[in-house]
Amino acid sequence: MKTTTLLSLSALLTLATSCGHETAVSYTMATVTRQDVSTSVTATGAIEPVTKVEVGTQVSGIIDKIYVDFNSQVRKGQVIAELDKTNLLSEHTSAQSNLANAQSELDYQKANFDRYAKLFEKGLVSVDDYETARLAFEKARQNIVVQQQNVTKAQTNVGYATITSPIDGVVLSREVEEGQTVASAMTTPTLFYIAQDLTDMRVIADVDEADIGGVKEGQRVSFTVDAFPDDTFAGTVTQVRLEATTESNVVTYEVVIAAPNKDLKLLPGLTANVTIYTAERNNVLTLPSKTLRFTPNQALLKPEQRVEDVMSPKKVWTFDGTTFRAKAVETGLNGGINIEIISGLTEGEKVIESFEIGKSTEEVADNETSNSNPFMPGPPGQKKNKK
Repeated sequence: MKTTTLLSLSALLTLATSCGHETAVSYTMATVTRQDVSTSVTATGAIEPVTKVEVGTQVSGIIDKIYVDFNSQVRKGQVIAELDKTNLLSEHTSAQSNLANAQSELDYQKANFDRYAKLFEKGLVSVDDYETARLAFEKARQNIVVQQQNVTKAQTNVGYATITSPIDGVVLSREVEEGQTVASAMTTPTLFYIAQDLTDMRVIADVDEADIGGVKEGQRVSFTVDAFPDDTFAGTVTQVRLEATTESNVVTYEVVIAAPNKDLKLLPGLTANVTIYTAERNNVLTLPSKTLRFTPNQALLKPEQRVEDVMSPKKVWTFDGTTFRAKAVETGLNGGINIEIISGLTEGEKVIESFEIGKSTEEVADNETSNSNPFMPGPPGQKKNKK
């Protein structure tokens, strides 16, 4: 944001006090200039990859081999670790054996049922014997389906023992070592964290409840990180999450900010100091906000000075040396330091921003006398006071 151009009034006004001293009053003027005005919300947040995947295992076992380390680049489908497959292969072999036994049982029960069916057609066996043979055949056929599913499950578990990367990316974290036992129970144990693309990062900022009302998707964002204090990074608000977080009676909302990271300076986990621009006006007429708070003090006016006021809730004051004139203005966006002027003034006009009361001329002379060395000779013709 540009700084406001200030112009000090060269003429000093004097005020007659009750003691007859003259007090200097100076006025500081501000010039109407074109600048950018904005309002903003500040917050802190953490930088993280847009896509980060936790890679785990669905089977229990001992980590046999690990093929990647921290910061390793991986491709989708690449083998990154393997579990010991001894028990898994044994379970698979056992399931295949059970399937073979079930197939033999099915062949026997089918032949037996066919024999009983022929005898039943000739009236040589009872209905009960026929139904018993048919039921045994149906059970054998259903058992085949179960055993086939067991073989498929055992084969799948063997495949799960080979851990592959689900995405292209970089390994952020390795949570296990070779020889470590992992147990897959109620939750899947995490082996690796993989980020898909470190050139596409985001900031998760915690915005206070008092400020969240002005934050919208698409707003411009700038932020800094302590790792690069001289750099300012740009971003855009992509999401305002509705879920509130309360901590120590402070309510905040998460705001997601897209943060391109082409030069890879932004690292996962860095703390970001965020500024979200909730409103912006570019190249508009502006004045310092405090110009609207100035009002001439009647006690500081000389007898020949006068005030020409106007009835307006918002006004500024000009001064030509003898007359203070008020001008009604219409204001727009208030950026805190500067405020937008919509109408009432033109570019280059000067208005009063503030005033300063100096010391009287007699006080200055007294101070100079009191601070002088009594042993130094005075100006010619000046007599020293005798004690």
